[in-house]
Amino acid sequence: MQRLLRGEMFMLGGFVAAAAATILLILPQSIDSAVAQPTQTSSGPLSAADVDLLIKVRQAGLWEMPAGEYAATRAQSPRVRQVGKQIMDEHGKLDQMTRQTAAKLGVALPDEPNPDQQRWLAQLATESGPAFDQDYANLLRAAHGKVFGTLALVRAGTRNAEIRKFAQEGINFVMRHMTYLESTGLVNHNQLPEPPAPSPAPTTP
Repeated sequence: MQRLLRGEMFMLGGFVAAAAATILLILPQSIDSAVAQPTQTSSGPLSAADVDLLIKVRQAGLWEMPAGEYAATRAQSPRVRQVGKQIMDEHGKLDQMTRQTAAKLGVALPDEPNPDQQRWLAQLATESGPAFDQDYANLLRAAHGKVFGTLALVRAGTRNAEIRKFAQEGINFVMRHMTYLESTGLVNHNQLPEPPAPSPAPTTP
């Protein structure tokens, strides 16, 4: 009888352990699924990628506008000073558009650049002359390349009409800014990330 009871308790313990393990496996997936669910808005579902785009564009402006102010007093090249003013002015318009879109969709936006952007601003604040010109052109060109990829992917796949319109405008702004920066003649394209490798050709049966 005792042996039977011990056996039943052993089986019960194993069942409880297995059930607990199953819950631990399922629970994070359930939480992730809940977080990943898009928010319904009047302009369509708002996904995490849509929200991330608004945040990234907002933070881009929060460091590129001050960087443009630095260019006015620290750049040696007249073209860099001109580009700095153009980007600063256009980012002011893009930032207004970002805040308006975020307000329509109920998205909270940050009030300061991310840590990398703060570090880039601190670097530019210590430089002047040719060193500033070089770093300004290359830091901003690399940053625009990253946000351009995000804008393009969200524009291609978003289900939200407001985000689709915003991403389209953002692509136009960023394309212009990359062209401005490249017009300085200071961008080192060899330091930019490599384009993605092409997909392998399908094999013939």
